[in-house]
Amino acid sequence: MMNEPVMSRSYFEDMKVGARRSVGSYTFTAEDIIQFAKQFDPQPFHLSEEGGRNSLFGGLCASGWHVGSICMKLMVADGQRTAAEMASKGEKAPAWGPSPGFKELKWLKPVMAGDTISYASEVKALRTSASRPQWGIVQVLNTGTNQRGELAYSFLATAFAPRREASS
Repeated sequence: MMNEPVMSRSYFEDMKVGARRSVGSYTFTAEDIIQFAKQFDPQPFHLSEEGGRNSLFGGLCASGWHVGSICMKLMVADGQRTAAEMASKGEKAPAWGPSPGFKELKWLKPVMAGDTISYASEVKALRTSASRPQWGIVQVLNTGTNQRGELAYSFLATAFAPRREASS
């Protein structure tokens, strides 16, 4: 891992396949899990410790959608930090485009109350858009790993990244 390239949330040309970036961590509390579940995923194992104990999870478990929402929140915050760092250096921060989608969403381990999930992104593929040459297309594996080092969550995302040459 010592010479592992670090992923940049910059321009397409600055990215390298295999580059990784930590985007942050989050500890799922019982209160957060229940609050999210009441609003968005009201299944018994997300709503109470008792409901969780009576399920195959054996305890209060976060909704997979909650785990994914936190990932998105941390990725957006990471992008905002990168933009602020670039602005402080007098550099123009790139405005990323939309995502045409994702695939291979996996909830690999339950996220229980008290678990801390650390999220990261790794560039898996890069290509220039044939129809929009001012954009590159980046494929990124986003993961969430619990405090025991177990992969709990992953998905393969695609996003449009601006090309530096096209922005000049």
